[in-house]
Amino acid sequence: MTYIKKVISNCNDFFIFAKMNRTSYQFQPESISEFKTQLLFWAQQYKTAIWLDSNNYKQKHSNFDAVLAVDAISEIETDYNNGLNKLKEFQTNVNDYIFGYLSYDLKNDVENLHSNNFDGLHFPDLYFFQPKKLYLLKGNQVEIQYLNCVDDELEADLNTIKNIKEEQSDSLCSDIKIKLRIHKDEYFDKVNTMLTHIHRGDIYEANFCQEFFAENTCINPLETYKKLNNISKPPFASFVKLQDKYVLCASPERYIKKEDDIIISQPIKGTAERSESIAEDNQLKTDLLNDEKERSENIMIVDLVRNDLSKTALKGSVEVKELCKIYTFDQVHQMISTVTSKVDVKTHPIDIIKSTFPMGSMTGAPKVSAMNIIENLEETKRGVYSGAVGYFTPEHDFDFNVVIRSILYNQEKSYVSYAVGGAITAKSSPEKEYEECLLKAKAMQFVLMNARVPLLQTIE
Repeated sequence: MTYIKKVISNCNDFFIFAKMNRTSYQFQPESISEFKTQLLFWAQQYKTAIWLDSNNYKQKHSNFDAVLAVDAISEIETDYNNGLNKLKEFQTNVNDYIFGYLSYDLKNDVENLHSNNFDGLHFPDLYFFQPKKLYLLKGNQVEIQYLNCVDDELEADLNTIKNIKEEQSDSLCSDIKIKLRIHKDEYFDKVNTMLTHIHRGDIYEANFCQEFFAENTCINPLETYKKLNNISKPPFASFVKLQDKYVLCASPERYIKKEDDIIISQPIKGTAERSESIAEDNQLKTDLLNDEKERSENIMIVDLVRNDLSKTALKGSVEVKELCKIYTFDQVHQMISTVTSKVDVKTHPIDIIKSTFPMGSMTGAPKVSAMNIIENLEETKRGVYSGAVGYFTPEHDFDFNVVIRSILYNQEKSYVSYAVGGAITAKSSPEKEYEECLLKAKAMQFVLMNARVPLLQTIE
C-alpha cells in the first residue's frame, strides 16, 4: 500500500511537486519555555504534526533547539515494499522540508528479510509530509516559515498561540493495565537461545527487545508525552501525531545526521542508573566507563557503523571522534560513541539512509544475521520502535533520532505499547539483561500508571 498525494487545502491550486516559497518571520518570545508549551498544544488541532525537542541539552551537532511542523500539503505513506525508493522520489521532487518517520521494518526493503510477528499498533512502515507551517526555535529566537499560500494565517496563528493558558482538568480515561508480551521465564529462555547462536559463531551481538502493552484503554497523548519528556529531558525527544496514531518519544540517541558533506552517527550501547548521592553517581559513571562488557558492546557497534558509513563515504574519511564516552541524562548514564564521515555532495541523502538502516545499535553484528535471529525470537513487530523520526531540509541535509524510550498509541484501536531492549553478547547474563530492560522501561511505566492526572489547556 502506497500513496503520494497532495492534501486538499487552501493550497490546492499548487502542483504537488512545484517548488514552493516560504514567508519567514522572526521574533523573540518573552518566555521561550512557555512558548514551547503553547506551541505544542496549538499543534493538536492538526491531523498531522511533528515536534522535535533537544530540551536544551548541550551537544555539538545541533541546528535547532526545537522544531514544529504541522498541516500537510503533500505526504507519502507506504509499506516497506520499495519504500525507500518511493521516499527518494518524494523527497527529490518536493525539494522542501519534509518530516516523518522510518519504521524498523524497512529492513525488509533494505535486505531480504520479513516481519511476521504480532502487530497491535498498525502504523504505516514509512510516513513523511511537507508542512505548510514550520516553527524553528534556537536560543531565545523563533523563526516561523509558512508556505506563501497560507502566509495570511501567520499573524492570527501567532496571536492564538500567545493566548493559550493552562488549567487543570480530570481525566476520562480508565486505569491502564500493562501486560508483558514475553514473560520473565520465557525471556530467559529466549536470551539463552540467542547466547547459543553467539557461542557457535552465528552472530557476535544482537539487540533483543520485548513489548509491554495495554489493550482497551486510552491516554491523553500530549500530556503523556509531556510527562515522559519531563522525566528525562533527552536531546532527541519527539511528538508525532498522524491522525489517530501517536509516537511519544524521549530518545537520548541520534541515529544519523547530514550537514553539508558531513555525516554523523552516535550509537548508544551501555546504560547505568543514576544516584541522588553525588559520590555514588560518579562511581556509577566510572563503573560504566570501565565495564568490559558494556565497552565491548559499544565497540562492536562502532565497527558496524564504520562499515555502514564507508559504503557512501569518501575514501579515508570515516573517523571515530568519540569512543565510549559517558553522557549523563536525568534518569541514566549512557555510553555513546560518535562516528563521522564525508560524502560526495552528489550522493543522494536517501542512499545514505539506505546504506545504514536500521541502525546498528538496535540490530547487532553481523547485521543481517542478527536481524534474522531477532525476528525469530521476538514476539512483536517492532514498527516505529527502533526506527527513526526526523526531517530532511531543502538543502538535502537531514537529522534522525532512534525511537527508543517511547510510548506508541493507536487511539482508534485503544492500544498502547512500549518496548525495551538490550544488547546480548557472549558475556551477557539473562538475569542482568532483564534487570536492564526493567530500568529502561521504568519511565514509560511510571507515566502510564499515573496517566489519570492530565493537564488540559484552553485558548482564551
